[in-house]
Amino acid sequence: MVRNHYQQQHRFDCSPVAQVNLNWECRDEIVPVLAGLQYLYTDSKLRTKVVRLIATDLNRDSRRDVGRPGMDDWQVVVLAAVRIGCNLDYDKLQDLVENHRALRGILGLGDWQAAEGFNFRTIGDTLRLLRPSTLEQINQAIVSAGQALMPEAAASVRGDSFVMETNIHYPTESSLILDGVRKLVPICRELASLVEAPQWRQADHLTKRIKKLVQVIGRMAASKSAVKKEALVSLYRNLLNRTNMLLERAKSLIATVQSEYSSLAASLKVTALIQWVELTKQVCETANRRVLLGETVPNGDKLFSLFETHTQLYRRGKAGQPNQYGRLVLVLEDAAGFISHYHLLDRDARDKEVVIPQMRIAQKKHGGAITMASFDRGCHSQENEQTLKKLVNQVCILPRHPGQYAERLKSETVEFRQARLRHAGIESAIGALQRGNGCERCRDRSEVGFERYLGLAILGRNIQTLGKHVIAARHETAAAAQSKRQIA
Repeated sequence: MVRNHYQQQHRFDCSPVAQVNLNWECRDEIVPVLAGLQYLYTDSKLRTKVVRLIATDLNRDSRRDVGRPGMDDWQVVVLAAVRIGCNLDYDKLQDLVENHRALRGILGLGDWQAAEGFNFRTIGDTLRLLRPSTLEQINQAIVSAGQALMPEAAASVRGDSFVMETNIHYPTESSLILDGVRKLVPICRELASLVEAPQWRQADHLTKRIKKLVQVIGRMAASKSAVKKEALVSLYRNLLNRTNMLLERAKSLIATVQSEYSSLAASLKVTALIQWVELTKQVCETANRRVLLGETVPNGDKLFSLFETHTQLYRRGKAGQPNQYGRLVLVLEDAAGFISHYHLLDRDARDKEVVIPQMRIAQKKHGGAITMASFDRGCHSQENEQTLKKLVNQVCILPRHPGQYAERLKSETVEFRQARLRHAGIESAIGALQRGNGCERCRDRSEVGFERYLGLAILGRNIQTLGKHVIAARHETAAAAQSKRQIA
């Protein structure tokens, strides 16, 4: 696919990117995002670095000088920033590309030019080519540019974690078993037609029987009656017996197809079937241990989704959210509001286990400029506090125990207490990421898609922050630059 970094020759029907007029009195979030992108484009070194990073992902295994025309690397940067920077889906983004004059100007599209190559499928397929590591490098370049404008911002950071939910339904063993059956039965039916296996002629009937059992289990589980609760055991036993029967038939079918057919299509279907059989079997074993044997199953042995297998359960004591299903994300915010570092924790990791290595990475990204760091109580341990004091001059981190927390706060210095008061601003940054940048619930699929979505969200947030500072420097009272943030 033929791609360019950006258009070298300006069109008659549109202004140069640096001269696109933005309405600074508009309070919509797209205005500072476009202002940040405009600043990025006018900084030739920064622009060259970013588009080259994009180019490495878009053409990893292909040439850039042959094929049909594709999006320029700069246009991909703009779409990546606007998509989650304004919390849009691909359909809304397509509509803006077609009709938003300022966005079209930043993209380099003229009034006479149709946006034919920017339909929602093309935009989605192109953005999914970006790797999470590339987005992290682009974010670091944006943050460095912002800190160059405000050098004092790099001196302090505040960090906290939050759960970004995966796009799954509420997980119960019975509903997960039904998910597995719905996926493996159609594959079995297709493979059975190759070997003329008779066991799958009633596949739809078998699926319906299991679905009815799952519905009954759901009603019983929602009831407060002790009698109905006791009936759950027999219902689950019936469900597991029927599902295990299907799984044994599927394994037999796999062996038959593997011995009689060696075509690529059959091999791919067998591979997919093996995957769904193993996942469904794992859920059945968990249900057997928990319901029939009465065991307490640790989270590490559980599956909370057959489609997003990396999902984890978190019980963090949040009001109104006793259980959260997703992944834990650690973010560090500098004094100017840039998310200077972020990290997706492993499924079984916790805040206090990663704060030290991530703080070392953040200090390196800041060029050793961090002199003050504050963290939430979930990151506290005696060892962590001592190690953090070796990395930065001033550390604000308090014990989890309420009594120790209050006693420690009384005995600390004025600077420490002021840092503790400023630390509450990280909750505002997390709230902005969740409400304004789509980080409440990931809309992309797979673990790699989850990491990419997080990187795009942070990119959109950082470019919006950069745009606000750029607008404020030119027109301090502009509505698009209004913020109560103070450099701390």
